Amino acid sequence: MDRRRFLGHATLGAVAAASVSRVAMAALPEPAIQHSAQTAPPLTPPSGRPYNPVVTLNGWTAPWRMNQGVKEFHLVAEPVEREIAPGMVARLWGYNGQSPGPTIEVVEGDRVRLFVTNRLPEHTSVHWHGQRLPNGMDGVGGLTQPQIPPGKTFVYEFTARRPGTFMYHPHADEMVQMAMGMMGFWVTHPRQRHPHISDADRDFCFLLNAFDIDPGSLVPKVNTMTDFNLWTWNSRAFPGIDTLNVRKGDRVRVRVGNLTMTNHPIHIHGHEFEVTGTDGGPTRPESRWPEVTTDIAVGQMRQIEFIADEEGDWAMHCHKSHHTMNPMGHDVPTLIGIDHRGLVGRIQQAEPEYMVMGERGMADMGEMEMPLPEQTLPMMTGQGPFGAIEMGGMFTVLKVRRDQKPGDYSDPGWFKHPAGTVAHEWHGAIGEPARKDTDGKPAQPATELDVRKPDTHGHHGH
Repeated sequence: MDRRRFLGHATLGAVAAASVSRVAMAALPEPAIQHSAQTAPPLTPPSGRPYNPVVTLNGWTAPWRMNQGVKEFHLVAEPVEREIAPGMVARLWGYNGQSPGPTIEVVEGDRVRLFVTNRLPEHTSVHWHGQRLPNGMDGVGGLTQPQIPPGKTFVYEFTARRPGTFMYHPHADEMVQMAMGMMGFWVTHPRQRHPHISDADRDFCFLLNAFDIDPGSLVPKVNTMTDFNLWTWNSRAFPGIDTLNVRKGDRVRVRVGNLTMTNHPIHIHGHEFEVTGTDGGPTRPESRWPEVTTDIAVGQMRQIEFIADEEGDWAMHCHKSHHTMNPMGHDVPTLIGIDHRGLVGRIQQAEPEYMVMGERGMADMGEMEMPLPEQTLPMMTGQGPFGAIEMGGMFTVLKVRRDQKPGDYSDPGWFKHPAGTVAHEWHGAIGEPARKDTDGKPAQPATELDVRKPDTHGHHGH
């Protein structure tokens, strides 16, 4: 379904009669519309000051028009369709055909003019989260500006005064509009070399957001406060989240903004990183320390950096376990340890398709192909080179390869493990090498440990 037909048929978006006039639209920069949920390549700046562009995970960067030295963007607030993952599409609200909207990239010192056209069925506004700007451009409807009525276009104009990572979202009927997916990323690049900002070989960004969509439904329940069932990155859930593909030795920067209703401890396997920036700007080097998990609270942004010096397919995810699952029944009782065998046969006489699950844990759900209602996702899903990954929600993979070319963001496929480096079943006695590794090659011999026990004179051992 293309955007224009969706606008004409969407139950929440019948505002065509209030559209902006063609004469008024002709004076504005053409709004770029994006439908694909795939990660777009970085947008090399065609005009204005140069910078090293970011890559928006499952997103894209908005183009602009230079007008007498001012960088002009055009955002269209409108109903959109977003594929959360293969098999599920949601009807959301967003900008320029997507939720989240396009990333806005500018350079410190740029004069920026942003036209916002409202094609929603209610008024809206845009708050430029974290920016230093004139009070009347801050985007709080009723406080710093009139609301943008349906069918009208407002303009915001200010100078990008400091480098950093920011967000944009409504400050009008905020609970509804953000619950429907209205948000976007903003990156202000430094104008010149900054003492606290390193050059990065790969620079990724994405937003944390969440929805409550009943199985079989299309539209989020906007009155949900805490009990969400879809935890997403850029309105995508695993296995719909693209991988982060980097070259071994790259300095990797990842910018993550949180516009959900709870905090998220973001964890990367195989590497240590430092938090090099927040919404307030770059952190001073003396304030940083190595981490493998950073907690991102509501309304915060965290920028992390690391050297990708370990080859492999490394998990990257929120460390709240229920945030790496897709829709699930919160009221399902725990049946671990209960013997169903006698009961199952009797139930199947009345309901032949009845399946027993839960008495051994929930891992079986990652492999069984249960019939699902339309417009929903399995609770745990995704296939890897060794079987079911048993994940969902806020999960993806950092793929580090020595032969990934600079500037190449394509998926290199699954990692080919060197012989003897994969965990495998043990076939020998304790202290003896295993017979074979999972790839059929002899495993590495077991390492002998020299253990020194404490002596009898009260001294500590080594």
